[in-house]
Amino acid sequence: MTFWDHLDVLRGALIRILCVWFVCGVGYFLAMPYLFDHVILAPCSNDFAFYGFLRWIGQELGLQDEFFTQDFHVRLVNINLAAPFLIHMSTAFWLSVVSTAPYLFYEVWRFVRPALYPHEMRGVKKALALGTAMFFLGVLVGYFMVYPLTLRFLSTYQLSALVENQISLNSYISNFMMLVLCMGLAFELPLLTWLLSLLGVVHKAFLRKYRRHAVVAIVVLAAVITPTGDPFTLAVVAIPLYLLYELSILMIKDKPGEERSAHGE
Repeated sequence: MTFWDHLDVLRGALIRILCVWFVCGVGYFLAMPYLFDHVILAPCSNDFAFYGFLRWIGQELGLQDEFFTQDFHVRLVNINLAAPFLIHMSTAFWLSVVSTAPYLFYEVWRFVRPALYPHEMRGVKKALALGTAMFFLGVLVGYFMVYPLTLRFLSTYQLSALVENQISLNSYISNFMMLVLCMGLAFELPLLTWLLSLLGVVHKAFLRKYRRHAVVAIVVLAAVITPTGDPFTLAVVAIPLYLLYELSILMIKDKPGEERSAHGE
């Protein structure tokens, strides 16, 4: 195939992806009143699954700290006339993008498959499957743990007893989308590291040697991801990222020479 033939194939893939996004986006737009009440705003209610899990831990271990026993409710306010409609559209779009990630990876696979040898196909299929699984795992961690903890801490934090916290709809949605999507992307770190190791760019000894530097980079990245900038939210995001870094070290192999050296020692 010529260069222009490849571009034509790529254009077809992009058109199919956009069509799938559009169809799913329309579906989410129609279902948004239900999804907004039962999914997106669920962390605002005391009966959210993660809050129930914290209460269960407190009961089982006899912990009386407010962190485990707190009754939590958040009431949002809207101060922008056009915000409900714009948020309705943007939320439907982003839900479409997230839920169709497997199809996106499938189109990537279809595009690169003709250029791969049989042994390379197995590696790429494994990488795409792992990437899809890790992305959704990150989204679930962001939705069920990172964002609820962030919301519960920041919404109940008082600078002064004279200042009443009122959370706007725009603020809630922007923080929600930012944390959940960024956690999904952050969970691709082991896959990225694995691919770089296959290319010979990084190896296990390299990651171990620069572990302290990675900690600093992870804290900086967490500060960029978290729109609030408070230490609590920073820690909630940085700790999972560091665990992913350690998982990356476990996933890749040593260089042959280093492996022999380790056996010799």
